[in-house]
Amino acid sequence: MTASLEKTRPGRTHWLITLYAGGGELCDGYILSIIGVALPLITMDFGLGSAMSGLVGSASLIGMFVGGLVFGYVTDLIGRQKVYLADITAFIVLSAAQFFVTDPWTLTLLRFAMGIAIGADFAIAGTIASEFAPKRSRGPLLVVMVTMWSVGAALAYVVGWAMLTTGHDDWRLMLASSAVPAALILLLRFGTPESPRWLLSKGRVEEATQVLKRMLGPDADIAELEEEAAAPTRYLDIFRGVYRRRTVFIGVFWACQLLPIYAITTYEPTILASLGLDHGDSAYLGAVALQIFFVLGSLSGILFVNRGRRALLLWSFALAAVPLLVLSLLADPGPAAVLVLFGLFGLASFSSQCLQAIYPSELFPTGIRATANGFATGASRIGAAIGTWGAPVVLGHSTRLAMFLAALICGIGWLASYLLAPETSGQTLAESSGPGTGSGARTGSGTGSRAASADRTDPHVTETS
Repeated sequence: MTASLEKTRPGRTHWLITLYAGGGELCDGYILSIIGVALPLITMDFGLGSAMSGLVGSASLIGMFVGGLVFGYVTDLIGRQKVYLADITAFIVLSAAQFFVTDPWTLTLLRFAMGIAIGADFAIAGTIASEFAPKRSRGPLLVVMVTMWSVGAALAYVVGWAMLTTGHDDWRLMLASSAVPAALILLLRFGTPESPRWLLSKGRVEEATQVLKRMLGPDADIAELEEEAAAPTRYLDIFRGVYRRRTVFIGVFWACQLLPIYAITTYEPTILASLGLDHGDSAYLGAVALQIFFVLGSLSGILFVNRGRRALLLWSFALAAVPLLVLSLLADPGPAAVLVLFGLFGLASFSSQCLQAIYPSELFPTGIRATANGFATGASRIGAAIGTWGAPVVLGHSTRLAMFLAALICGIGWLASYLLAPETSGQTLAESSGPGTGSGARTGSGTGSRAASADRTDPHVTETS
């Protein structure tokens, strides 16, 4: 009896690949969140204004824009494994270098460079994990992988809070501490095999066969993957035919998810202090407590992801907007109400975070999968960078206004998803990345109908409208 990559049960190798990919997500969450704890200290140490403080906070997101755009394509050209190891090595070096900075511009450049490495890791982690995952287990496995980001963010707040009493250079130790988890993940990632799907797409059939046999045994069946063979890697293909609409969709929904999340998590202690948690370390302790809700929200995706990707995304946006809108309307919410409302926001918004890895991986073929993942990573970080850079400016004017704008962004994300989101659950990667995907989107009339019709065209024929 032959063993099939798409139909097998997830085994030890599947879990290890998922967890090692998730280790990069953990480092990403740690690096991007530790700045939220360190930034008030950096601002005081260097005497920064709100604009410069926002630039330091958003520099890594701007770097992710560059890293995603460039290294997703590089990953499709040279392979998953090489970039997989290189980006985590960069984490270690750049994390340690932050300890020695003497001015805010040097710190900004280092954070920008770290963002490039994080953008590369975002492009590769979901791609490599999805290409090894079986059809029915792909959603739950990627939920676990993406949840590691929230675990890293929570760990960053715990470590940052613990370091608040270490002395004048608290923020230096906080930023440099990300070298520790990065070094551990690098050691674990050594030995990860190259993706057999990518090997097939480059005509390296024998190597792909050997990888599958090591994973599944001597009866491994490679025939089911051969339809993806000889797939070219051309950057502009993600903007041609049906893939243009899919590229727009993943970029928009991802940006709308991240803008409020990054704006809130980066300045969480500041926001909580402005809403009443301003006694001692209560703002930092509140931030740590909220990370638990973010982790639980992310894990809750396991319950819903195989019931419908599209439904999960729509409900997530709708429910995330409600507590933000309530916060914008309350003139003087008590600390308990603030924590409950932010906790509800975290549960709702993080429940669909897994789709940031799932949708790009399922909607594009092997030859351009990492390219699309990288482009979506980069495009979404425009929104995240705007939110992170603009948050201190808006917060300086009104916290309630900031909450209203965050709720509005969730509403825009819901509308874009209603018009564009396809249903891909229960499909193989070959099926979901084919030209027929999209029947789950709105098909009644207008934009949704035209988009669904476009998704039934040949993927290499440019659309006309």
